Formats: sequence, structure tokens, C-alpha cells
Amino acid sequence: MEMDQLVALCKRRGFLYQSSEIYGGLNGFWDYGPMGIELKRNIREAWWRDMVQGHNELSVPAGAVSPYEMVGIDTTIILHPQVWKCSGHYDLFHDMMQTCRQCKRLFRADHVGEMLKESAWAKALAEATGGDVSTPNSEGLLKWAKSKGKKLAPGLALVRAPEVTLASLAKHLEQASTSGLSFKGLLQHLATEQPAETGLQTPCPECGGDLTEPREFNLMFETHYGAVRDESNKAFLRPETAQGIFINFKNVVDSTRVRVPFGIAQMGKSFRNEITPRNFTFRSREFEQMEIEFFCHPSTSARWYRYWRDRRYRWYVELGLAGDRLRLREHEQEELSHYSCGTADIEYAFPFLPPGEFGELEGIAHRGDFDLRSHMEGKLVRKGDELVVESDEEGKPRYRGSGKDLSYFDDLAKERYIPHVIEPSAGADRATLAFLCEAYREDAAPDENGAMKPRTYLKFHPRLAPIKAAVFPLVRKDGMPEVAQEIYTELKRHFNVMYDEKSAVGRRYRRQDEVGTPYCVTVDSQTLVDGTVTFRDRDSLKQWRVRREDCLKELFGLIVGGAAPC
Repeated sequence: MEMDQLVALCKRRGFLYQSSEIYGGLNGFWDYGPMGIELKRNIREAWWRDMVQGHNELSVPAGAVSPYEMVGIDTTIILHPQVWKCSGHYDLFHDMMQTCRQCKRLFRADHVGEMLKESAWAKALAEATGGDVSTPNSEGLLKWAKSKGKKLAPGLALVRAPEVTLASLAKHLEQASTSGLSFKGLLQHLATEQPAETGLQTPCPECGGDLTEPREFNLMFETHYGAVRDESNKAFLRPETAQGIFINFKNVVDSTRVRVPFGIAQMGKSFRNEITPRNFTFRSREFEQMEIEFFCHPSTSARWYRYWRDRRYRWYVELGLAGDRLRLREHEQEELSHYSCGTADIEYAFPFLPPGEFGELEGIAHRGDFDLRSHMEGKLVRKGDELVVESDEEGKPRYRGSGKDLSYFDDLAKERYIPHVIEPSAGADRATLAFLCEAYREDAAPDENGAMKPRTYLKFHPRLAPIKAAVFPLVRKDGMPEVAQEIYTELKRHFNVMYDEKSAVGRRYRRQDEVGTPYCVTVDSQTLVDGTVTFRDRDSLKQWRVRREDCLKELFGLIVGGAAPC
């Protein structure tokens, strides 16, 4: 599957739209259409049901250390600014950014190399050189600069000052002891007018201009509250939902009387001012998270970490992300945060990534007692083998914590301690994108005339499918629409179903296939004779007859594997 095909289907069938599209779009923001919001809502509800409501706290779940409880919370998007200072986000939550001196576009420094590979002007230049860059042809480069280069890469030094740039390149090749240049090396030379003065420049993926040196860029969105806009009321849109859980730890313990081990779950919007949002909804500036902060005794935290790591991986597999496109990867020591005791990523091989590369779906982190301690004492940093409160030049805490006691007292064991935290943090938008990519299928199926034609369909797990069933009358006469409407009304009380009587039935089937509807129910001429309707399976195209009064029972068995309610 090409990513362009999925993006086109998402717009055509109402899954995803570019935000503010009629005004040219807003980069990094996406709107969910009628089908997309149903899919995303089903993913969120499956997560909440399986992780929060449906967990088994009365007996020990498979792989767990002991019974545990789960509760939910919903915290505000704007928190006290001190939250982000003590958590480290205020100082450390940044990416390295580069700016093009010509077109003024911003780029994440670690994305530039990959973006250059996909750059239109770099590809065109590669074609112009015929693939041989070790001894570049000055005549060919000059010709390209004065023709295609002016349109594709107006900021490139080769285009702005071709004679100076080519003279500099020729001088380098003359003096070089090596046999030639790599393509990356060629691009750097063609982006640099005076290498002796500036050093080799990194070219802009957009216009070819030269980029500034990397500098820090904080990813939090600033805002202000109250009537006056100044430093005293500056705040931030949350970059993650986790901190709202940590600062409410004591409130939850006191108000619900849950006992450690227990988890607090939250779903909600987060905001990160990504420098270069890209790859459809994979990297956005506004996104939704599904996070759990699981609090446990320090002596059992390593086992709980393994439990949540394995359980979260199984959840994706059970809902259809199986095979070699999904993997669980443990972080190497050098990848870990300074406070982390262990982190694993659940990753998926998205089609927009190069072959063999994976993108993060969810991270499961063993955070120790870092977060609760930070909000008690102040911002923590590692010194040697210990976490200590960061101080300024005068030895005072750089950012003071709340001073509140966030420890936990076990009245049975008569022990007080700061719980360790295991954090499974999933992205609802990335999960939605992964399930869309995994579901996309192409095959051949008979049309309304019996001829085999190409078919596109989405093979969603029934729990995730936006529409569970579609109800059709074969034709709009002989009482078929009335019977179909009665069946639709009955099913609608229990499932999200659709009624459709427009165009030939074969076309209606294909429309439902493209949005991933697992079953279609058709009222036909035989229904008027024996009271049965046709059920059709999306994946196998198998059809079978079901008594009209048993439609709800049949659908319950297919969707949830149980009996219909009375």
C-alpha cells in the first residue's frame, strides 16, 4: 500500500480532513470526519473498557504481581506553571531547530537528512547528475542551475551564485585526497558559496538555501490567563496528560481509598509545537493521549513493569495489529531518560517509513519515584547514582516543589514510602493511524453484474469498525424498504448501523467495504417469501440466510460473541 492511497481514502470516505482546509489548511492539525471520529472513539472506548472498567481486580490477572485497582481522572489542559518547572518540561522539553536563511522555514535538526532524501529539488538534481556525483559535471550543474534549479531550489548557492559555487567545488575536488564526493557532500558544497569562511552549509530541503546552526526550541504552547497579558499570568497548554495525574495522586488516594498497587487512567488532548509536523497524523501539534500511571511498591516495580509492557503489547495484537509490522523494543541504556529504570516502545512499521524502520505507537516507562518526588521537593536531576534537587548558583532549589507530602502509608504493612510509577502512554491518533494502515486491503470481488473488479476494503476488528452493520433493501419497492427500516431501527438501539437504499446493491456493498463495515444485511425478494434476510461478511464475501427476527441475536454473536439482550 502507498500512503497516498490511504490518505485519499481517508478524505473520500470521511475519516480525516486537513484542518481549515478551505483556507489552505493548518499544518500539524487534523479534523476527524464522521467515520474517523467513530473509529477513534471505538479505540478509546476499547482502551478504557479493557484497561480501566474491565480489569479484574478481584483475582490476580495473568502475569500480574497481585490484584490491583484502576480508576479514572480528567484534568485540565492548563495547569499551574510550576508543574512544568518541577517536571522538567520548562527547561528540557525542546527539540533542536534549524532555520533556512533564505526561505525562513523551520526544520527539526534530526529530520533534515531524511527530508533531503525526499526533497523535490534534491531528487531532480540527482537525476541531472545521472547518479554519478563522485566527479560532478560542472557544465551539467550550471545548465540545471539556470533552468530547473531557479524554480525548484531558488535559495541554493549554486542557483544564486553559480560561478562562485562551482569554482569553490572545483578547487575542493582538486585538493581532495579522496577519489570523490558522496551525494550528501555534493549537496553541501552546492549550498555553500564561501566554504573557507562559513564551513560547509546544510541545504534547506524546501528551497536549497543554507541552514543556521541547530538551536533549542521549546515545544510547549504558551498562553495567558486573566485580563492582563504579562509574565505573571503566563501558562502553557499541557504537552502530556501525565502531570495532571501526579499532582492529583493524594486527592485520588484520599477520596477513593484505593490501595497500592493501583492505576489512574486519563484520556485527553495534549499540545506540542512540533517544528516540522509530518507523516499524516503521526506527528501533529494537537493530539490525544491514553495514559496510565500505575503506582506500586518499589520492591515489586520491576515485575509490574514487565506486566504492563507485555499486556499493552497483547492489546494491540488482539485488536488486529499482528505480524512482523508490530514489535516490542526494549530501550538500550543510552536511550533511557536520566530517571528511568527501564523503557520499552511498542512500534509499528508505518508505510511512510523506509523499509525496516518502525515508528513509536506507545511507550511503557518505569519512572521510579521521580515524578511524585519532583512535585514534593522540586526539580530533580541525576548526580552520580542519585537523584537530587537541582540548585542554582547560590545553592537554592531552582524550582521549588509543592512541599506537600505525596508519600503513601500502607496501614496493613505499617510502612510509608513514595510509590514507584509504571507509565503506559499511548497515542489515540497514532493508534487510529496504525489500525487504518493495517486494515487497508485490495483484492478483486464481483460487481452487481458478476464481473470481477478491483476492490478496496478496510479489515477492522469488529470492535473498532466505525459502522457495525449496514441494512439494505435490495430494491426500493415491494415493501422491502419498510422491512429494512424496521430491522435498522431494532439494530440501531444496540449498535452503530447504517441504512442505505441508494444505487445498485453491489455499489452499496463496496461503499461499506471502504469504510470497514464488517457485515451487511440485505432485505430481498426471498425475505417476502420466508422471512429471512441475507447476511454478508466483508472479508470472505460469504453470504448466508438469517431469520428476520434473529438479526439482533446474530449480530451480537458476530460482534461481541455473546447473546443479545432481552
